Amino acid sequence: MAQLISDRRDIDFVLHEQLGLVDHELFEEFNKKTVDLIISEARNLAIKEILPTQQPGDEQGCILENGNVKVPESFQRPWKLYKEGEWLAMADDPEVGGQGMPKLVSLAANEYLVGANPALLLYSAMTHGAAKLVEAFGTKEQKKLYMKKMFSGEWGGTMLLTESEAGSDVGALTTSAEKNDDGTYSITGTKIFISGGEHNLCDNIIHPVLARIKGSPEGTKGISLFLVPKYHVNQDSSLGEFNNVICTGIEEKMGIHGNATCTLSLGEKGKTTGTLLGEINKGMPAMFKMMNEARAFVGLQGFAVASASYMYALDYAKTRIQGKNILKPKNGNVPIIQHPDVKRQLLNMKAWVDGMRSLIYFNGKCSDIAATTNDELEKEKYKDMIELLTPIVKGYGTDKALEICSHGIQIFGGYGYIKEFPVEQLMRDSRIFMLYEGTNGIQAIDLVGRKLRMKDGKLFNNFIEEIQNTIKTSQKIKGLEKITQNLAHAVSKLEITAQDIKQRMGSEKILNAFSFAHPFLEVTGDVTMAWMLLWRACVASQKILKKAGSLEKEILIQKALKNKDIAFYAGQIKTAEFFINTILPSTLGKMDAIMDGDTCVEDILEQSFGV
Repeated sequence: MAQLISDRRDIDFVLHEQLGLVDHELFEEFNKKTVDLIISEARNLAIKEILPTQQPGDEQGCILENGNVKVPESFQRPWKLYKEGEWLAMADDPEVGGQGMPKLVSLAANEYLVGANPALLLYSAMTHGAAKLVEAFGTKEQKKLYMKKMFSGEWGGTMLLTESEAGSDVGALTTSAEKNDDGTYSITGTKIFISGGEHNLCDNIIHPVLARIKGSPEGTKGISLFLVPKYHVNQDSSLGEFNNVICTGIEEKMGIHGNATCTLSLGEKGKTTGTLLGEINKGMPAMFKMMNEARAFVGLQGFAVASASYMYALDYAKTRIQGKNILKPKNGNVPIIQHPDVKRQLLNMKAWVDGMRSLIYFNGKCSDIAATTNDELEKEKYKDMIELLTPIVKGYGTDKALEICSHGIQIFGGYGYIKEFPVEQLMRDSRIFMLYEGTNGIQAIDLVGRKLRMKDGKLFNNFIEEIQNTIKTSQKIKGLEKITQNLAHAVSKLEITAQDIKQRMGSEKILNAFSFAHPFLEVTGDVTMAWMLLWRACVASQKILKKAGSLEKEILIQKALKNKDIAFYAGQIKTAEFFINTILPSTLGKMDAIMDGDTCVEDILEQSFGV
């Protein structure tokens, strides 16, 4: 099979034609030539070195021996090359070992890297998130000891949050911390589901750990954050004694077998010490800084895997000969892409993959604008946009990633269900993205319970305003009238639906509002996809008019058959039409159901579910 995990032409379209890079002196060295070179290098590393580890990593998995975890042997070489290329801290400050590139560009590079093997790249994601915590909340001493070695990938990092009895209810954790005479803390407890909690890719692993100092309040208000290294670190950065962070088990999982999901015991077989990271009892706000980054990365994981499934399915559909063209049965068997139902599924996949790419990249550009602007109102606006988009990127994006991967298997038919072809593994790998870093139900609750009402609705209103700006642009383009009108109608209805949900949230109907949280996330995500696809169609239409002089269907078809660029741009318009004209109408029906406010979820008795 062709080793196509992402669409380079579409990546370039979003980077350079739809969004464009932020024009700022901070990014002045990242011109188009440099950016294209970075993406090409990421693609080469992904396809030549990382992708070949995907299937072996899945088959071999990780091995636990005497508390030590061995990752698949094939991971060692690409990890070494990944470190040498300084890919882990692409968008971070050069002073801490980063490359200082725009977040937008780093996302495009990571699309290739993650899509090639999400299990391997998860080690880097957890390390990066932990390093950002040290950067944001660490003392000078902590930064000196840990930060650069983590950003370089020489040392790993994790997030020790989950416990068996607490689960998503973090405030119920039982891990405790007791202050020692030297200012350190003795940590005691057990954490589960720790991605990359123990492995042999790095010499040391630095664990941010949530624990409760003895005597602190119950619940989340009494949680503090600590840095607990696997090995103590001396002042000269050399490694000291083992810190008794012991891996007692690794999970046998449905997917991402190459990433070790560990149970870690602290302080139960010897003293485990850590240092306070940030302020006492302020562990949860600090951890959420990492959590937001982690949730955005999970959305990228889902999208990258979905993109790979789509590319494999598209290649297969073009080359798999089976059945006859309905209109030309005498011409013999044809590639299955000529069959309407296969083409329909491919369009489904393409619409969501294209829309998700634009959304995730747009979210990255919001970060770049917020980091470079001197206008405080503009900075606030784009930080707010990131806040609102995070549950959509993570929750809606990973919901649809699984759906896309399911279509990928369907297009392969029976072959898709067996391990000979990669789409089977991609679907298994994609399922976890709906669960970790906050289940998608929690993402929906976050959207309805927090983001929708933050700053008296300002975040949501700014989001709607951005969509309206695209609609105003598209209204000026002949040929886009129908999809523009359909999206405008959906946006108006979404505003009414949001207002209805907000009213319920502030009344005795709050349980009813939460029972429709996930449906609201879904309809908001659908409208967001339609926005991104219409935006793409606007850009593509302008390009076609310059190249072909007309958007008229017959002329466009003839021109597209002879010109790849015109064919690509025509595909943008058709993808937008397909989604907005055939999928978005169902979204309107879902909005009706939300506003109808059926009470079955509240009313049904637990006993009514049966034994």
